[in-house]
Amino acid sequence: MKNYMDVREVSEGIGVSTSSAYKIIRKLNDELKEKGYLTVAGKVPAKYFQERWYGFEKEGGRHESTKRS
Repeated sequence: MKNYMDVREVSEGIGVSTSSAYKIIRKLNDELKEKGYLTVAGKVPAKYFQERWYGFEKEGGRHESTKRS
């Protein structure tokens, strides 16, 4: 897996327009900046995207999907 996802990968991966993908990336990067991380415009760390979008949580060294009610 790549470390970063670009706008095309986000757009195709979740089936949204390029402009929507840019908005999602911008929001996630803003969250990371608030936590003190450096970000790259137009890209988002793949691991962070998956955690925030799909709801994965790290448990015991592996990722598990969380159930949403």
